[in-house]
Amino acid sequence: MIFGNSKAKPRIGIPYRTKKEQLAGGRGKIRRYLKAVELGGGRPVEVSLDLAPGELRALAETLDGIALSGSPADIDPQLFSAARHAQTNFSDPDRERTDFALLEHCLAQQKPVLAICYGIQSLNVFLGGSLVQDIAAELHSPVMHEPRSGSGEIETFHNVHIERGSRLAELAGPAREARVNSTHHQSVLAPGRDLRVTARAADGVIEALELTPGNGAASRDQWVTAVQWHPERMVETDALALALFRGLVAATRRAPVRA
Repeated sequence: MIFGNSKAKPRIGIPYRTKKEQLAGGRGKIRRYLKAVELGGGRPVEVSLDLAPGELRALAETLDGIALSGSPADIDPQLFSAARHAQTNFSDPDRERTDFALLEHCLAQQKPVLAICYGIQSLNVFLGGSLVQDIAAELHSPVMHEPRSGSGEIETFHNVHIERGSRLAELAGPAREARVNSTHHQSVLAPGRDLRVTARAADGVIEALELTPGNGAASRDQWVTAVQWHPERMVETDALALALFRGLVAATRRAPVRA
């Protein structure tokens, strides 16, 4: 095992939400992820979306784990062999390329991953899963997963049921229900390989996944946790939100490879 300096704060890579936002210098949203990682005990490392493949691989080697951020973009449906739905938002090839390269590295090296909102969808598609492209149009759900158009709300809230025996259940403690914020119109449809559903909304929409052992491809101890909500927005007021970031950082100290 390679441990390096065990006292140093683990380096957690966080990709920019979109290439457009990065070029415009918009930092309001990504700052929330940076602060959440700091509160969790880690050292946040911003990951540019315009790195060449070699540069991205070199940066990935210096990271102890990653937190895949949310995004207003939608993943290109071609990546999960689907036709584009009329309600599907623009895709961001640079974000997709960056996420997939970071995931390839972390899964191979058994480095921890926390995937948030767009991030859970990115993780799922990377592992061969598919997505609901528009919850309102395809599922006709009574649960509000995003604010109504014109309401002026930034986010809405709903409960999720957490599966017993999951990593998420360990982080949540005795509670089997959690109230989460919600700003997404897409969700996981078919989970990708080695992914287990660990939380659902009342309408059945998948709200959390974690990596499980499968055919020797994943370590039983590898910490890969993905949620559809935005814990970075609640990290100062919600125990589970903070526990997710603390759990990510703690997992880097147990990982077989430390940068």
